[in-house]
Amino acid sequence: MSSEESSARSEEAIGVQLRRWVDGVRALRCQRSADPEAEDYLRLKAWQSGRLMRTYADLLENPRYHAAAEFFLGELYGTKDFAARDAELERIVPTLERMLPDRALTTIVQAMRMDYLSESLDIDMVTQLRRLGGCNRVDDDLYREAYRACGRHADREEQIALIGRIGRSLDRLTRIPLISTTLRLMKGPAEMAGLARVQNFLQTGFDAFRRMKGADEFLATINDRETELMRGWFGEGEPPPPPIKPVRRPARP
Repeated sequence: MSSEESSARSEEAIGVQLRRWVDGVRALRCQRSADPEAEDYLRLKAWQSGRLMRTYADLLENPRYHAAAEFFLGELYGTKDFAARDAELERIVPTLERMLPDRALTTIVQAMRMDYLSESLDIDMVTQLRRLGGCNRVDDDLYREAYRACGRHADREEQIALIGRIGRSLDRLTRIPLISTTLRLMKGPAEMAGLARVQNFLQTGFDAFRRMKGADEFLATINDRETELMRGWFGEGEPPPPPIKPVRRPARP
């Protein structure tokens, strides 16, 4: 098989995966929006966002990690409505395949897979919170009880693993020669092609990870804290008080 044929097959496989996760996320969000008490999902997301802000307050305050922490909390775990981005992706997958390198497409696929998994887990969490008394009074104890009642241990582990994969994908993008110029030159054509939100996602993540100059400690911190919290919520140990083990600040010159 020639290198051109291999590249074409790789792009086709990535396109199939991207369509799969885009369709899956769209279906879950349709299910959520049809819920007569759909605001419960926003209440859950707001509590989760606040928890993340507390757990990663030191990363947000660290000049080296601030932008990357904001990217993860806003673009992957945030409370913003991603319906417009989903519609954009659903409409322009063939255009994406033509305009973006495989590594950039892989990053988007991983982000959409994370999106799908998070939406699915949130739907189960809302179901359990309602069973336990409703989403109006979410606190640490109630969240832990609902989390444990949902089960889905393997999915929670995958959710944490995906954070690392997405982060490593973005970190690898920063090492591709001329990728920064390519992303910036894409901005105008991306807007014309209906790719503005996707381009902004990649640009924001790329800029944040390039600024860190190495993502290993950042990603290890997130993995360690989320894993310890997960184990505590599943009753595999005492629930740890976040934040855990602050990341060291860079020395002053």
